[in-house]
Amino acid sequence: MQILGTGVDIVENIRIKKSLKKKLFIKRIFTVSEILYAKKVKDKINYYSKRFAAKEALAKSIGIGFRHNLNFKDISIINNKEGKPSFVITDKLKKIVKKQFKTSSFNFFLSISDEKKYSIAFVILQKK
Repeated sequence: MQILGTGVDIVENIRIKKSLKKKLFIKRIFTVSEILYAKKVKDKINYYSKRFAAKEALAKSIGIGFRHNLNFKDISIINNKEGKPSFVITDKLKKIVKKQFKTSSFNFFLSISDEKKYSIAFVILQKK
């Protein structure tokens, strides 16, 4: 197994708090499933901040950022029963990774965390 890329992002939670006041921000950045799940979450600021950082970190791990037709809404984060986060691998993501790294066999590993003022995400893109 080979590491193809890594990405890390940190965001100041107050920045996301200010952005959340704009409905367009939520609709532009987050998927429908993420928005629906947020309704069940008590601390929405940290929830959205961690996901924002994770999306940025994934884009960095691919090495293209948000260019070449990759958008925030193309990336969705889910949690398993134990709370472990992971990315939903869409056909669009598969296509971008295949074009960038010439492989269709890969995994993304995601770690996200937050404190009062900051949220951080770290992503490893690994060839299977």
